[in-house]
This record gives sequence, C-alpha cells and structure tokens, in this order.
Amino acid sequence: MEPEAINAIGIAIAIAVFIVIAKGVKIVPQSHAYVVERLGKYNRTIEGGFHLIIPVVDAIAMKVTKQEQIIDIPQQSVITRDNVNINVDGIVFIQVENAKMATYGIVDFKKAIANLATTTLRSEIGQLALDESLSSRDTLNQSILQAIDDASQKWGIKTMRVELRDISVPLEIEEAMNLQMKAEREKRAIELTAIANKEAVIREAEGEKQKVFLEAEAMERMADATKYEQERTAEGQQNAMNMINSAMTNSQAAEFLLAKDRISAFNELAKNESNDKVIVPYETTELIGSLSILKEFISGKEKS
Repeated sequence: MEPEAINAIGIAIAIAVFIVIAKGVKIVPQSHAYVVERLGKYNRTIEGGFHLIIPVVDAIAMKVTKQEQIIDIPQQSVITRDNVNINVDGIVFIQVENAKMATYGIVDFKKAIANLATTTLRSEIGQLALDESLSSRDTLNQSILQAIDDASQKWGIKTMRVELRDISVPLEIEEAMNLQMKAEREKRAIELTAIANKEAVIREAEGEKQKVFLEAEAMERMADATKYEQERTAEGQQNAMNMINSAMTNSQAAEFLLAKDRISAFNELAKNESNDKVIVPYETTELIGSLSILKEFISGKEKS
C-alpha cells in the first residue's frame, strides 16, 4: 500500500475518533437538564456541567429547562352562571422539577397545561355569576392554580401561579353595569345624606335635652340656695327674737329700749315742719291717764 493511502486512512480514523469523542462529550447549561437514553431506554438525567456519554449507545432524549416558563392561555369565550358571555385570557407560570417525568409522563406538557387551564377556567367561571367573576379574580386564580397543580404533579411539573389578565364583557352589558353602578352611587349618596341628617337631628335633640337638664339643675340649685338663705334668715330672726325676749325679762333693759324708741320718735317729729304738732312728754301722758281714771272713779261714786 502506498504511503499516501496509509496517511489518508490514518487521517480518516483520527477524524472518526475525534467525532466519536466529540459526540460523547456533553456540556449542559446551568438550570437545564438532559434526559439520557441508552439503547432506547431511560438511563439517567444530567444537569448543568461537563458530562460524558457513550456515542451511538447513549442518546439525548429530551432537553428541558428548570427555569420558570410562561404558558399563555389564549382569549376564549366563557359563559357565566347567569348566562352572560364574557371573554377571558391569562397566563400560567410553571417550573420543571423532574425532567424524567416531564419527558415520559406526557407528550407535550406545555400544550397539556394550556388545555387544562382553559377547561378549568371555563368550569370555574361557569359556577359564578358575572359580578362574582369580575370581583373574584384572586379566588379564580387560586382555584385554577390548584386544579392545574394537582394534575401536573404526576408530570414532574410545579405550577407556580396563575394570573387572569383580562375579563371583558359585551358592550351592552358594560353599559348596563355602568348605569347600575351610577344608580348604586346615587343610592349610597342619598343614604349617607339621610344618615347625616338623622345624626344631626339626634345631636340637636341631645343638645336641647342637655340644655333643659342643665337649666333645671341650675333652677334646682337656685331654689336650694334661696331655701337655705330663707332658713338662715328665719333662724337669725328667731335668734334675735329670743335675745329680745330674754332681754325684756330685765326691766332696766326694757326701759332702755322703750326710751330709745321714744327718742327716735321725737327725732322724727322734730324733723316734721308742720305747725300743728304738739310734743307731750311721756310722763305727762301718764299723768293725764291717771287723772282720767280718777275722774271716772269719782263719777261712779256720786251716782251710787
């Protein structure tokens, strides 16, 4: 064999060996997982880093990422419990936890989860009225999340969360809802006004009641004060009379008081400018009285 032919064969063998070795080297990116089959049967799962497999004998059956993935729920028409047709769409966040189960448990887990989310969404909304559907997004999200997660566990998939992006209603329903909301706001405003007026009337009545109560209390206190004053005055007068009566038992004190009253009376008469007044001493009046009594006594003797 010629040297040129030998060199060509050697080069070919070297290239073949290099290709075989290259096929046996697998570098897996971070957060990824490769499912390795050996002769058509599951062998192992390799994750981020440098790995060697047997060329021809081993093969990569599936490459999956372990990062969170987004699955879109396309917009669809859903009928509520009160027969209103609404349009709903959303998104589902999932994460592959077991590459083997995701490879062999379902043909296309993304498509399966999207369809499962669609049917679950229709089922959940079909149990709710329109108002409940619009106001219960969190409840719907949790219900759909639970249903999908229960089914995806056996596929090695963890459903992280579900979000409904938009719930739209027909135009005529939206207009009716706006009118209803307006009526509710007006009703609420009327109720608040009525409540405010009621509270104002109650407070005014309470104020009047408190005013009357305070006035009555003040009058009662004034009456008590007047009564107390009168009692003290009467008590003082009584004490004064007792003192006078006690003093009158003393003849000298009585004569002193009578003399004092006479002097006061004479002073008042002296102040009078009338020319017809006559001032007679007290002793003279006593003498005249005695003579009158004696005259009546003598007259009585003569008649007998």
